[in-house]
Amino acid sequence: MIPQAQRRGSIGALAMGRDNHFNLVRFVAASSVLVSHAWPIALGPDALQPLEVALPGHTLGGVAVIVFFAVSGFFIAQSFDRSRSAAVFLSARALRLFPALLVMLALTVVGGAFLTVADPGTYWPDAIRYFLRNATLFATTYELAGVFATNPYGSGVNGSLWTLRHEVACYFTVLAAGVLRLPGRAVSLLAVAGLAALAVIGPEKVFNSGAAVKFAELALPFWIGSALYFWRDRVPHSAVLLALLAAAAAVARGTAVFDLALVAALAYGAIWTGFARARPLLAFNRLGDFSYGIYIYAFPVQQLAAHWGTVTPWSNMLWAAPLVLILSVLSWHLIEAPALRLKPRGRVATRPGAA
Repeated sequence: MIPQAQRRGSIGALAMGRDNHFNLVRFVAASSVLVSHAWPIALGPDALQPLEVALPGHTLGGVAVIVFFAVSGFFIAQSFDRSRSAAVFLSARALRLFPALLVMLALTVVGGAFLTVADPGTYWPDAIRYFLRNATLFATTYELAGVFATNPYGSGVNGSLWTLRHEVACYFTVLAAGVLRLPGRAVSLLAVAGLAALAVIGPEKVFNSGAAVKFAELALPFWIGSALYFWRDRVPHSAVLLALLAAAAAVARGTAVFDLALVAALAYGAIWTGFARARPLLAFNRLGDFSYGIYIYAFPVQQLAAHWGTVTPWSNMLWAAPLVLILSVLSWHLIEAPALRLKPRGRVATRPGAA
């Protein structure tokens, strides 16, 4: 009998192999964040981005972050499902996240020393605080004393870091469910249902904390991605389903359920695209996974471009993109890939309480 996960036409059937396009999906998403940030960085935080004209309240960067969290939800659920223990899961996540982050933060504070207008006695204590708080993801901070103070956007050095603590918080929700040996299928449906209800009500009406509101907004695509993993043998890999979700989002525009419909379409679309049957695109995987490097380096490099005089979004992108790509390639080959080789090797059977 064919195992459920290999049912023809399901996401599970495609997920059994190693051929997919998620490196490319994440690369496009990270590059989209760079493009999106070019407007506020070059013109100021109130600049209207192109997507906002067609879709008020939504930016290209915001759409890309939804894609990131959906893909993350799918693979974080898979990672825990295949881990021998919580410790193995946590070590794998730490090796993926922190080595590149620490190097980027170190380069940022050293580079900031050449850009700051503050005296060393003021700059270096502040730089140490910046490094430690962002390295631990505790109370993320964005400013370095005397750096980028006259930029159009303001003195925020790396405005992309805010998503990382929410990403880690999502990891811990999967970990908690797994440690408690709760069935992944039931938990994922309950999580999606609860977060979907919050999206319709408006999390800002439920939570007083801005951080809690952002977590609820990002946890929704994350748990949709996780649900697609746990139900992968039942969910079809279908262009028709994707078209129906996109149509539902279009019809829901202007209603209370639009954000929910948009997130559902983007989350399923990200997973569908990752497993799409497009063999020529598999060649991209030979290059590496540069998305994390692009994501963490783009904002400070774009701020540097603005500091050096790029006055339009297009010139900001054209100046920053090549340097960001170089940094991300170096980060992957010199830091991220070597760190990932330290992860415990070998696939294990699905955890009894997870799937």
